[in-house]
Amino acid sequence: MKLVVRVKLLPTPEQASALDATLRACNRAAGHVARVAFEQGVTSRNDLQRLVYAEVKASFGLSAQPTVRVVKKVVDAYAARRGKAVRRAVVFRPEAAQPFDDRCLSWQIDAGTVSVWTLAGRMKGLGFVCSPDQLKTLAHHRKGESDLVREGGKWFLAATCEVPEQPVYEPVDWIGVDRGIVNLATTSDGVNYQGRRLGRYRRRHARKRAELQAKGTRSSKRRLALRAGRERRHATQVNHRISKEIVAVAQRTGRGIAVEHLDGIRERVRLRRDQRAAFTSWPFRQLGEHLSYKAKRAGVPFVEVDAAYTSQRCPRCGHTARANRATREDFTCRLCGLAGPADVVAGVNVRDRARSAWVFVTAPASAPSSRESGWMRPVTVLP
Repeated sequence: MKLVVRVKLLPTPEQASALDATLRACNRAAGHVARVAFEQGVTSRNDLQRLVYAEVKASFGLSAQPTVRVVKKVVDAYAARRGKAVRRAVVFRPEAAQPFDDRCLSWQIDAGTVSVWTLAGRMKGLGFVCSPDQLKTLAHHRKGESDLVREGGKWFLAATCEVPEQPVYEPVDWIGVDRGIVNLATTSDGVNYQGRRLGRYRRRHARKRAELQAKGTRSSKRRLALRAGRERRHATQVNHRISKEIVAVAQRTGRGIAVEHLDGIRERVRLRRDQRAAFTSWPFRQLGEHLSYKAKRAGVPFVEVDAAYTSQRCPRCGHTARANRATREDFTCRLCGLAGPADVVAGVNVRDRARSAWVFVTAPASAPSSRESGWMRPVTVLP
């Protein structure tokens, strides 16, 4: 399983200046290579490298390996657009992230420093800070490229790590998780993670953005740039905290985690104009992704089940009707009278579907298997 560990660099003013010059030179070179690739219609890495290698080294002051990484960066950018109409060359921001491999950048984990290539030569003893868990992951599982990133005047390295997945155990039961806007997540155990505080935070940022955009001055644009990403990082941290707690409970109790399959929900749901901005920008998918990868890392079973009518179906008698949910907060079955918080009822329905979705299949005696008793596979069960 691939994970990205992001550490903060602690450069001196001289080191920061060298890093800035290097990052800008690499992105100028990437912009030039992207224009050549677009004009010549060349997207093969080897063909493009033969076409621009000598020119990039001579014109932009890059050494051999950074030039190779620049070409690969351009090829990857065009590959991401494959299948789409490309009407102009890819453009790279002056401070866009730049990948470095182990020939350009090396880690000294024990010393807490890195050595990185710059236009001014090899920079050694560049300090970094991170959490103990991140440091342990870097020491044992780092593999592949590391991206040099500048955000808000600060420097970071994003390192790719290959973390082995833990064996998935057979769950004794499931924790159903219902995701939403008013309540970010509600579990079938009745635990509720409210979104009221995050909603206020995002509305305050929206007002500030509107005020700065209305001014249109150079100072306001500079402040907008400094604020960019702050709201996104805050929401990501909230999702990390929620997913970490849910996975820890599941692991401690020997249960699995089930969530609703929400792909395409933005296209299926019709909203009022005043609801669209909040709904389309809400990080539903991110919370599910956090739950998924944290569960894999801990060996916790994880499934997605069909989301249809989970908030309208009675988990006791199965009666499904829109009238069962008279208000957003409350659920009352019109057939058997079962009542309770609507989001908890939805979480219970997700849990019940997961009980059917996780199928344990006994492997044939002649089939090769790493387990003596069989294998497990998740399937999506319709209501």
